[in-house]
Amino acid sequence: MTRCIALILAGGVGNRMHLSVPKQFTEVNGLSVLQYTMLAFQRHKLVDAVYVVAAPKWQEIVKEQAMAAGIDKFCSTASAGATSMDSLMNGIAHISELEGEDTVVLVHDAVRPLLPEETISSNIAVCLSRGNAITAIESQESFMVMEQKEKDCVADYVRTSNDYLLRESVLKAQTPQTFRLKELESMRREAIEQGVDDAQSLFILACRLGHTPLYAAQGSSLNFKLTHPTDIDLFRAIVHELRPVDREEM
Repeated sequence: MTRCIALILAGGVGNRMHLSVPKQFTEVNGLSVLQYTMLAFQRHKLVDAVYVVAAPKWQEIVKEQAMAAGIDKFCSTASAGATSMDSLMNGIAHISELEGEDTVVLVHDAVRPLLPEETISSNIAVCLSRGNAITAIESQESFMVMEQKEKDCVADYVRTSNDYLLRESVLKAQTPQTFRLKELESMRREAIEQGVDDAQSLFILACRLGHTPLYAAQGSSLNFKLTHPTDIDLFRAIVHELRPVDREEM
């Protein structure tokens, strides 16, 4: 049986949220956002272990929260870096010392706490059959391609566009983004050698380094990223309505 693990990226500082703590540690209905995310992997029968990338000052809290939420699949933490890509690289280096090269690694944003079981299953199945898996959903809108972004005396910015992307031609990428550990380690080394340090996401890094084609796994509209204060409000409302966590099970 192939070993499957989760690598949760929880190193963000959440400046856009204007919160007293990073958004992944914000509490909703008695649990932190990170605990909801860890529980999604804890409850999936095919996931064997959970690792978390976090800032050094939050690592002890991650361990405490994992224990409090009954995350017995939690193994250890890796130190976050100055950027999201630094954190990703640190996380890959950390698990490379602890896991076998054929391990399937689901790299996931801590601030996507409503991760469905079906999305985890799809990632694992697609990666095992195709070699990688990028969670994605079809777009409901077409896109304007931005040409320039200029400061304006009337509005904060004026954006112009001369081109478009039809919704049929694009997918909206989410996480998890899933690869075998040996390929993640290969990408990490290539990124260092080539000086690629500005990729916004793992799938973008894979494209930049030529680790393609990439294969889409089943995403979900519930698997949204908590980016702005209104996202926390929406998450709180969904948790209240669906009550996905039964505290008596913990």
